[in-house]
Amino acid sequence: MTDAGRVIAGTARGTRLVSPGTGTRPLGDRVKETLFAILEPDLAGARVLDLFAGSGAGGIEALSRGAAAAVFVERDSGACQAIVENLRRARVSERASVVRVDAIKYLREQATSDGPFDFVLIDPPYAEPQLLEAALASVAGATALLGPRAWVVAKHFWRTPPPETVGLLASVRTRRFGETGLTFYRQAGPSVADSPPGPQEAAR
Repeated sequence: MTDAGRVIAGTARGTRLVSPGTGTRPLGDRVKETLFAILEPDLAGARVLDLFAGSGAGGIEALSRGAAAAVFVERDSGACQAIVENLRRARVSERASVVRVDAIKYLREQATSDGPFDFVLIDPPYAEPQLLEAALASVAGATALLGPRAWVVAKHFWRTPPPETVGLLASVRTRRFGETGLTFYRQAGPSVADSPPGPQEAAR
C-alpha cells in the first residue's frame, strides 16, 4: 500500500493514511481544507456517505472533525482493506461501516435504508464521468436518502464538470485545484436559498 496523505484536523489530526495503490487519487491537503471549510458548520453530529471511497480519506476527515457516523462504499477489495486500516489508525472504526459493493448498485438497492445522510461525497474515477452523473441522478432521485440540509459534493476532472442541476439538486458553488474540481450541491428549496452560490473560482 502507498501513502494517502494525512488527516489535517480534528481528533485524528496528523494520522497518516494508506492508499490501496497508485490508481486512487486521495484528497490532497488543499482540497480537504477547502472542502471542510465549507462543510464544517454542518459536520457536528452529521451522517456521511463516502461513495467510490478509495482510501476513505474524505469520510475519515469528516469523522475526525465531528461527524457522528460514516458509510464507506467501495467495490475494490484492496481499497476496502485500506479503509479498514485507515479507520483503525484514526481510531474512528466504531463510528464507521465499510460496504464492499458497486456504488451505483448501493444507491439503488441499499442507501435509502442506511440514510438519511447529511453529507454525500462522490469521487468516481476521472476517466468515467458517466459514473458521476449516474451517482448524482441516483442520489437526487432517492428522496429519503438526504437530510433536509444535506450537502452533496462531486469530485471530478475539471474539464468534465457535472451538470449544474440534477433533479432536485442544484450546484451552489465550484472550486478548482489544478486538474481537480469540486462541485457542491444542495437540494432545491430553502436549503439552496440559505446558501447563496459563491463565485466559481480556481484555487491557486
